Amino acid sequence: MTDNEFLFIGLGNPGPKYSDTRHNVGFLVVDELARLWGETITSQKWEAQFCRLSRWSSRLTLIKPMTYMNLSGRAVAQFVNFYRIPVENIVVIHDDLDMHPGRLKLVTGGGAGGHNGIRSITQHLGDNGFHRLKIGIGRPGKNGVHPDFPVDQYVLSAMSRDEVELMNERISSIEDGLKYFVSDGPARAMSLINSIK
Repeated sequence: MTDNEFLFIGLGNPGPKYSDTRHNVGFLVVDELARLWGETITSQKWEAQFCRLSRWSSRLTLIKPMTYMNLSGRAVAQFVNFYRIPVENIVVIHDDLDMHPGRLKLVTGGGAGGHNGIRSITQHLGDNGFHRLKIGIGRPGKNGVHPDFPVDQYVLSAMSRDEVELMNERISSIEDGLKYFVSDGPARAMSLINSIK
């Protein structure tokens, strides 16, 4: 294992049909991080789009699995095995229905909570000790979201302009949190990220 190798995974579904949907906030975040760092996630390997770069005295790999959400772990496992990335150096960035839009929370381990991408990654790695950066998208019936909006349609619908702006506002906090994660460890990263309500 290589202690200075880190893997940041944005979860989503490939293709223009899904590009602006709530379920794709993981893709949105890693794309924006890559842009800030002067990169693009366009190289392709092992059923994923990815880029690799040096930052904070470490090697970072950003990936977007192209397998559709339910099979995300298939791509993730190949990167983890090839680059010998310790499970504790992995952050999976994904949407969370049970947090209000824009809330951030970094956690370690835990169950999938109904998120098929997380379930797939846990199954393929045989370990749930990776970190998860959860990004709230809200749930129908709460926070002003109409209760008659079916959950499956809600997560696969396009974000509103206000939601997109809110997500964009969170990027600097996410970047700072990931810097702490790499440089100082998860505890300091959690202290910052989890204060973003």
